[in-house]
Amino acid sequence: MTAGAASEDAVPGDGVPAGGLADRYELRRFRASGSESQDFAATAEWIRAVNYGFYEKALADSHVAKTAAAYRVDDRELTGVYETRPGPPGAFPAGRPVATFATFRKTLNVGYGRLVPAHLVTAVTVRTDHRRRGLLRRLMGEDLARAKADGVPVAALTASEASIYRRFGYGVATHERRVTVSTGPRFRLAVRPRGRVMAAEPGAMLELAPTIFARAHRAVPGSVDRQEQYRLRAAGQWERGSGGEDAAVRVAVHLAEDGAPDGYAAYRFRGWSHEPATMELLDLVAATPDAYLGLWGYLGSLDLIDRVVWDEAPADDPLVWALEDSRLVRAETARDMLWLRILDVRAALEARRYAHDGELILRVDDALGLAAGRYRLAVVDGTATVEALGAPDGEAQVSLDIADLSSVYVGGVSPVSLLQAGRIRTGESAPEAALVLAQMLAVERPAHCLTHF
Repeated sequence: MTAGAASEDAVPGDGVPAGGLADRYELRRFRASGSESQDFAATAEWIRAVNYGFYEKALADSHVAKTAAAYRVDDRELTGVYETRPGPPGAFPAGRPVATFATFRKTLNVGYGRLVPAHLVTAVTVRTDHRRRGLLRRLMGEDLARAKADGVPVAALTASEASIYRRFGYGVATHERRVTVSTGPRFRLAVRPRGRVMAAEPGAMLELAPTIFARAHRAVPGSVDRQEQYRLRAAGQWERGSGGEDAAVRVAVHLAEDGAPDGYAAYRFRGWSHEPATMELLDLVAATPDAYLGLWGYLGSLDLIDRVVWDEAPADDPLVWALEDSRLVRAETARDMLWLRILDVRAALEARRYAHDGELILRVDDALGLAAGRYRLAVVDGTATVEALGAPDGEAQVSLDIADLSSVYVGGVSPVSLLQAGRIRTGESAPEAALVLAQMLAVERPAHCLTHF
């Protein structure tokens, strides 16, 4: 789910193809419209359909209008599937879609500061009484084909269920975990980070948050550029779930030694009725290790607070190693976060930088036929040249599904791990090929996605 907002999540619908869809359903694509537009009704009904699909409370008109305004900033394309036949008495309005699908374009950090265009998929719902009719398969298949035709090398989503999207070629690329950090006198960092932390007015984040995130985005492999709602949340102008003001939000900003802001934390107190006294970390963005540890040092020193909880901590968290007592961090098992789907193997692989030189022939299977084939990946001085060798049949040192190539693309999982899991196969003459590929794909720091969408 996207930062706790179910209406932003990619969720299951159906995937069983069936005939006669054109007779019963009409698919419409349109850009989000603001409340001042004559076309706003379509956007409003689309937003209400997404909200219904995530079992949320009915939205106030003001929240619908605010959501539409944020969607316009993101330049989202909204897709709805509508019934062509009138419904019986008591049915939802004819203008409310039975299935929803949204996309917008951002960038993905693929390591070493390189950003590539990414096609983000979100707000996928199919109403329960219209499942098992092939709607999700049609929406996803057509959308991925259109994105590839536009020249976008990779698509991405965040999924509420782990069993839905692999059949469309998506693979898990990053993980995150929920942590509870005990604070107070025992909370001590082993090394003093450089720079300093200042308390800031939440409203200042309307300008500061995008600037700081832009620095962090270039520093963290696996990072996806953010949508408008994040800026508003950091400023206390968008409460999760309600979309209203969040007067409880507090903000701390880390300043580097030269005074430039390079990190921030947005947090709020859960109230004195909660024991032990707990601060909820809403967002932590850091462009440098000093900023990350400095912000944690600040959070760990908050008066009267016994613990800090964070739902979106990196799976490989340097805080554990930075504390004098690592047992202060209690972490749940890592869960999948970012799912990637390579649309163009050559464009995607040539876009990133490589840690080691080498050459491998890859066989890529793709059930949707968008990226299947054999490819020669040759890396010299960290730069790749990819040659398409035609159909998948033929000799290959590494054979894998497009979902698994997408998983290893930003270094979030090792090809060696996927080899041991049976997801990747190596040729008999090249048993070390998975290790070679892992060395080539290594990134400068653990991959982590800071953005839910």
